[in-house]
Amino acid sequence: MNNIKSILFVIVSFFIFSCNKTTETKSKEDGEHKKIELISNKIKVLNFATFHMGFTNDALSIDFDENDEKKIDSVRQIAKLLSVFKPTVIIVETTPNYNKILQENYSIYVKDSSITFKDQNEVELLAFELGRLSETKRIYGIDHKLEYNYNINNDLTNKIDSLTFNTFQANPFASIPELNIFEENLSLMEKLRRMNHPKFLDFLIIANADMLTFVGSEEGFEGADEAAKYYQRNLRIYSNLNRIQLTRQDRVFILSGGSHTAFLNEFMKRSPKYEVVKTLEYLN
Repeated sequence: MNNIKSILFVIVSFFIFSCNKTTETKSKEDGEHKKIELISNKIKVLNFATFHMGFTNDALSIDFDENDEKKIDSVRQIAKLLSVFKPTVIIVETTPNYNKILQENYSIYVKDSSITFKDQNEVELLAFELGRLSETKRIYGIDHKLEYNYNINNDLTNKIDSLTFNTFQANPFASIPELNIFEENLSLMEKLRRMNHPKFLDFLIIANADMLTFVGSEEGFEGADEAAKYYQRNLRIYSNLNRIQLTRQDRVFILSGGSHTAFLNEFMKRSPKYEVVKTLEYLN
């Protein structure tokens, strides 16, 4: 009798344990399902860094003849690769007050892709072509102009850490020599691959803003204050992005100068709204 009771106890205990385990597993699976569902509900963004393919006031620029047919063809090949993303909305580095003209020019290009714009740049060459291939209907600018003095070091005697600042300025690519975009004989594809590498994007934030925190007078924060203006500009660009009406079904392509791409990546990584896809997967 005692043996039968013992056997029954073991069976019942095993049954209860199995039920609890099944419930726990189901609960875990449900939790994982909700997590996956939450991530998939975010708006997918392909945030693409480029150099300016036309006139620019940037301190560092890459020589690029925007009227050279071979170079235009290279840009179109890249647009074809990026079109796999199938963007429903394209965002570019122009100010929002230009949106009406931007949309009009884009519509003209979609009807006749052989057209050449005066003073064309990466917007007309790459964004328009990508939109045409993807049959994208909407295009917007999110840029915000806010000047800052990235040459503040020349305007004062640096009392913070001139050694670190000057060492970096003398050889900016010392920590990432394999990503030097000014290396000779690089193809357009390789330049853009390097520019969109995560290490290069981090480098751009350092080079354009963070290094200025090593510059200042005896008790001043002149460099840091200028860097703050660049952070502010990019936060305002991000704010302009957030003004655009988007749905969870939208797929957003952003084309901008590399440092803006870098800042936007940082903001969107923490966002409850956006999911940044891996850019380099589209450049193979």
